[in-house]
Amino acid sequence: MEMGNVLVIGNSGVGKSTLINAVIGTEDAETGIGYEGTTKNIHIYLNEEIGLRLVDTARFEPSFIKKMKVIQEVQKWSKQSVTDEDHNINVIWFCIDGTSSKLFDDTIKNLMRATSIWKSVPIIVVITKSYSVPERDQNIELVKKVFYRQKKAGANLREIIPVVAATYVLNDDAFAAPYGIPELIEKTVALLPDGKKAAINDVNSYKLQRRRLMAQSVVGVATTAGVVVGAVPIPFPDAMILSPTEIAEVNAIASIYGIKKDERSKKFISIIIEVGTVSAVARNAIIALKAIPGLNLAASVVNAVIAGGFVAAIGEGTIYAFEQVYLGNKTLDDIDWITKFIESKFAKSFITKLTKVLEEISDGADKKQIVEAIKNAFRKQ
Repeated sequence: MEMGNVLVIGNSGVGKSTLINAVIGTEDAETGIGYEGTTKNIHIYLNEEIGLRLVDTARFEPSFIKKMKVIQEVQKWSKQSVTDEDHNINVIWFCIDGTSSKLFDDTIKNLMRATSIWKSVPIIVVITKSYSVPERDQNIELVKKVFYRQKKAGANLREIIPVVAATYVLNDDAFAAPYGIPELIEKTVALLPDGKKAAINDVNSYKLQRRRLMAQSVVGVATTAGVVVGAVPIPFPDAMILSPTEIAEVNAIASIYGIKKDERSKKFISIIIEVGTVSAVARNAIIALKAIPGLNLAASVVNAVIAGGFVAAIGEGTIYAFEQVYLGNKTLDDIDWITKFIESKFAKSFITKLTKVLEEISDGADKKQIVEAIKNAFRKQ
């Protein structure tokens, strides 16, 4: 049977070990025995008959330092899913103590921080130690209220299941029998198909986010180079002097998104550069910016802002364009689309953004201040 990964997480003392033993049918969790790639704080337990691989995390402790350590350990383990599908999480069991009358919002926040990669993976809240039958419905309502206050967590909440993982002696004449374990297994297995799709989507989203961050760092460096070029006390009649910077920027971003170097990509990239340097749209943008009335800035500062703005606009536009190719929404053959899209980057909104930067920047602004002002303007899109 194809296995599904279930992340088991919760506060100290909720009875995760007892729960795991009840599901896998051994006492391994009590003794700390784990399987296949265990770490100091994460153990893996298998039940091949039901197709579940339980990923047991360390418990959230009251100590802030210990809590953060657990969060970081889960994040680190999850990030390995980028290269190893066995680290995909398909369902999350969030365990809470049924004998406790309170579920603090802070505990939900810890869960969401620890599982930040898994933005759409289904969550089952497992109310452990649900010995009191009358309190089970009360606890379910309490969980619903707390989870739905946390919108991100509430969006992924699929089931709330009270359980008694092992017979619990209440007194000499009464005991609480095991309860809810078959339902928990059944609901989890039923969620696995959706959970596996969600995990794949979440991993791809994480990969895309990492690419975007790397690409944005390239844009930041290139924008700085553009500001330096523009600030040189020579005439700045057009954007041609920026082409080496823009070429390096666009090629670096293409590499980040895995765009192969061939005739198709060369043509695609050349369009981006041409529109951002020698096109009528680019020239008109420069003319409009230089004609802004009432600017009391040195020519070198104005040129630096315009040059940096051109590079930033090209960079942010290139990121979006290559993301669309990476996602399969566009191809390198969509020449008309890329032409019109890059032209749109130098339309009225571009002039508005740089005008605002020019109005806010001081005559004595240094390179770093100019770059930050430009980055802020173009990231707010």
